[in-house]
Amino acid sequence: MSGNTFGKLLRLTTFGESHGTAIGGILEGFPAGVSIDTEAVQRALDRRKPGQSALTTERKESDTLQILSGVFEGVTLGTPIGFIIPNTNQNSKDYSALKDVYRPSHADYTWETKYGMRDHRGGGRSSARETASRVAGGAMAAHLIPDISVTAFVRSVGPITFHTPYSELDLTQIDSNPIRCPDPKAAAAMEEYVLKLKEDGDSAGGIIECVITGVPAGWGEPVFDKLHAALGSAMLSINAVKGFEYGSGFAGTELKGSEHNDSFISVGKTATNHSGGIQGGISNGEDIYFRVAFKPIASIKSKQQTVDKKGEKVELQIEGRHDPTVLPRAIPIVEAMAQLTLADFMLRAKVNQI
Repeated sequence: MSGNTFGKLLRLTTFGESHGTAIGGILEGFPAGVSIDTEAVQRALDRRKPGQSALTTERKESDTLQILSGVFEGVTLGTPIGFIIPNTNQNSKDYSALKDVYRPSHADYTWETKYGMRDHRGGGRSSARETASRVAGGAMAAHLIPDISVTAFVRSVGPITFHTPYSELDLTQIDSNPIRCPDPKAAAAMEEYVLKLKEDGDSAGGIIECVITGVPAGWGEPVFDKLHAALGSAMLSINAVKGFEYGSGFAGTELKGSEHNDSFISVGKTATNHSGGIQGGISNGEDIYFRVAFKPIASIKSKQQTVDKKGEKVELQIEGRHDPTVLPRAIPIVEAMAQLTLADFMLRAKVNQI
């Protein structure tokens, strides 16, 4: 197993390296007869692409989608949808000094141990550049679940957070600022914090929250393919992700059972939603919400101590163009992985009804 394919009935296989000719994907299991809004797919890619603001890498990529197969006159054929996203702005020379050096908290050592070799240019296949293919696949998968809304936003950056419940936020304001936080006061503080770290040659982590509405009751499997387990697997496959929690999450451990239980007020409706829209691994019709923890970007310009292939100590200062925080560009990635998961479970639910 190569580990490059996600999904069971709807399967996305991605390919390509950060500094190769292109990255891309093959989306299989997509039903025929679905009109694809390529402009909507491109908009999703534009939210992830580099060079958007001072909070992102200076690398400039248009991330222009090219669909190669599976779509004719804007409508899916039911055959594999093949697509590429060309790489046009690589500065491979920035990485020449890293050929024989293991960068701290990167996949350099583990990748080389597994395969016996690695593409040191920008991390190669282990680069977050690969996630552009996921965003394209997720944006296409969203066409299969048009009545479901998937919305992610930045909940915290480093020590800066806000606690307003998502139900009380104006989520239309997420893209009104570069950090993609719907709370204006918190957003301003987050931006200031990230820019200061960037100036210092450092980076910031944080938490992205995602809210999903419109999922009907009955999606998911009761044992090994629980819906929340699939969402967790999807999120943990994203570069730099260190944690996943849904519903009340870890905070729920501080409540008593009498406080945590979601009492029914009618059939299919509960007074609270500590369950996060999923019970017994199956959706219950309430909002699904979860949080994803991202570590600080490992590529920083501050000097660090490491070793080379020979085990000799090296003082490393990483050059190149890197994000001071992954959070703003990770928003569409989180949404895409949720869309791919939900579209797959929608198809599974249809199979179960036959």
